[in-house]
Amino acid sequence: MNALLDALAGTGRSALALCQAAGQLALFGLAGLFHVLRPPFYGRMVLRSMLDIGYFSLPVVALTAIFTGMVLALQSYTGFARFSAEGAIANLVVLSITRELGPVLAGLMVAGRAGAAMAAELGTMRVTDQIDALGTLSTNPMKYLVVPRLIAGTIALPLLVVIADILGVLGGFIIATLKLGFNSATYLRNTLDFLETDDVVSGLVKAAVFGFIIALMGCFNGYNSRGGAQGVGAATTSAVVSASVLILAFDYVLTELFFSR
Repeated sequence: MNALLDALAGTGRSALALCQAAGQLALFGLAGLFHVLRPPFYGRMVLRSMLDIGYFSLPVVALTAIFTGMVLALQSYTGFARFSAEGAIANLVVLSITRELGPVLAGLMVAGRAGAAMAAELGTMRVTDQIDALGTLSTNPMKYLVVPRLIAGTIALPLLVVIADILGVLGGFIIATLKLGFNSATYLRNTLDFLETDDVVSGLVKAAVFGFIIALMGCFNGYNSRGGAQGVGAATTSAVVSASVLILAFDYVLTELFFSR
């Protein structure tokens, strides 16, 4: 009986801790959105954050996208050849890349690189009292440290996804024409004829949401880290894991909103 009560108590404590963390995250996000609309505005910090999140993440996103397109074309050919439906490869590649794989894979790559960097930077500033020092200088830490990263993440990731979409389709085109023997003009025509504006727009909307989530989780975990170097490491790990899980969860929600009709 005591073991059962202990198990129920542990479950209750975990549920309460989860609700508390969700509430703190929601309040942190709402505070960030509130400060986005109020001056002062730190344009230089936004540009710096866009470089950190977007430009320096470009190599890993580009490589991921082009190899994903190559593998997708190769694997789809293996499957479609059984049903003599090889002509649908171009359609599958462009839809998969623009709707799902482009924004999701770019988001996961940026979460692992930029999200971890944000959490580590802010966590180090927290444990060394640099964030508290900003308050003594009449600078709002939320506006100076968090808001520029939220804005930059929301803007930079869609730009990365545009490049990822192009390179992903290019990777499929390279494999289809050079290895599988497709006619290049026919492949491109099938790609352009099947692609619709909604496919690209839905992917870019997802990317904007994912960019906000990455910046939010990186800033939240770093801003609230405690316990010295060990706490910074835990905050960095939590930022990457939580951002990755939320990206996959919101991917389903947004897909349901866009394509359930």
